[in-house]
Amino acid sequence: MSSKAKAKAIPKSNRHAPTGKATPKQPLSIPERLKRLFTSLCAQIDGGHFANAVKTCDKILRLDPQDRDAHQTKLFLLLQTEKYDAALSLIDESGEHLFEKAYSLYRLNQEEEAGAVLEQVKEQRGDSDRACVHLEAQMAYRTGSYEHSVSLYTQLLETSEPASEEHTDIQTNLHASQSHLTFLTSGFLHALSGLPTSLISTLEALPPPAQQQQQQQQASRAAVPVPAQPPAAPEKKVRKSRVPAGVVPGVTPPPDPERWLKKSERSTFGTGRRRRGQGGAAQGSTQGSAGVEAPVPAAPPVAAPVSKPKGKKRK
Repeated sequence: MSSKAKAKAIPKSNRHAPTGKATPKQPLSIPERLKRLFTSLCAQIDGGHFANAVKTCDKILRLDPQDRDAHQTKLFLLLQTEKYDAALSLIDESGEHLFEKAYSLYRLNQEEEAGAVLEQVKEQRGDSDRACVHLEAQMAYRTGSYEHSVSLYTQLLETSEPASEEHTDIQTNLHASQSHLTFLTSGFLHALSGLPTSLISTLEALPPPAQQQQQQQQASRAAVPVPAQPPAAPEKKVRKSRVPAGVVPGVTPPPDPERWLKKSERSTFGTGRRRRGQGGAAQGSTQGSAGVEAPVPAAPPVAAPVSKPKGKKRK
């Protein structure tokens, strides 16, 4: 039987019918999924989408919790986005990256803990490690040790390349530290000499402030409980759906409360009406009483016309 004969034998309605169910796609293997996720991660970092890059790192760590590259990349992203609490929790889980832990503690204003961790890092890397020297100089500046900060920044400036960005940053930080140190050692004397003579003599004549009394007063003020004020009642807002068109709440005058009564039953009925049936003299004598209505005189009775009997006309 030829192919044409077989085609004629099959009904037209069943020629294009599916012969069986479609085979489901096979799930990707874990190495293939990791390869695609790392490709997306590189594109997100290059584009500056750090929040999405962190989520991609989490997906990679779910597939491979021991991936060191994903751990280090996520830590870099958390530090870049200033999420130092999350960075500390990630460091505690891994047990590594002590320098990043010291830096995170420093950014969270925990200088004592940061200094202790930094000493451990210096024992591992050595005292001449540039990253450790940078962080130690920043901590010295924040804690007010400007002399130590100037010494560290001078050491970094001597070993940096003049054309690098690091050289410019070190010069800026060194200038700030040197300015504070100069003011504390001799600058305040020049500042006092620039004041008026009368003010200098007044300051020198005053006794030193009693710090203990001030501290006691502050402690007593802090101990006095402040009466709690009751919370203000929230203002009720009028729903816009209940406000008629053209009415502004608080601006448009309220409607007349007697608008549902008959005009004759309202309190303003008859006021300001002109009186009828009064002459000039009567009107002039009663113009002052606007609230009293003058009685209208009754009309005189009109006699009905008398009809004459009809009859023949006399000649």
